Amino acid sequence: MPDYSTYSDERLALSLKKDGQAAFTEIYNRYWKQMLAIAWNHCKDSTVSKDIVHDVFISLWEKRHLTDIQNLPAFLAGSIKLSIYHYYQKEQRRAALANKNIEFELFTNDEHKLDARFLQLYIDSIVEELPEKCRIVFRYSREIGMKNSEIAIQMQISEKGVEANLTRALKIIRGGLKKYGILALTSILLYRSLL
Repeated sequence: MPDYSTYSDERLALSLKKDGQAAFTEIYNRYWKQMLAIAWNHCKDSTVSKDIVHDVFISLWEKRHLTDIQNLPAFLAGSIKLSIYHYYQKEQRRAALANKNIEFELFTNDEHKLDARFLQLYIDSIVEELPEKCRIVFRYSREIGMKNSEIAIQMQISEKGVEANLTRALKIIRGGLKKYGILALTSILLYRSLL
């Protein structure tokens, strides 16, 4: 049996995709404490933090065939933060139901910053799952700020190919945002940032 503790993250992710239960165990042993710290740092509740980390690792195992992970720690951290975001959404809905006769402001400055951070992490998790060429074009364009002509030279494709991949990436990201009802939140955050 191979010694998975010597494997790189990339090799572990590939082994996991091939039903590598031992690879999954190594990923869990390597990252659970770090993920628990991230979860606790955001919600300050040890029970909720443990539940979120548990759910993320279960989801990682269940979706191992469907996900191409390029950066294991970033993928796990993004999943943790997205789960916390969903936890906060549920808690907000519960609070709204419990206090339906009490008016309160939905977004304070701190909540606004937190929502913006979680939104960015959610978008990053969508980008992580884009087809390889779309992901690379998107990152060159949006994260590095390269022009389409520069990307075309770098990737050895036509500028039209760059535009097509960028259009496809943006369409997938918009679809992901609509799927989780985050498009409205994006509009609110954009509007507030312009004030």
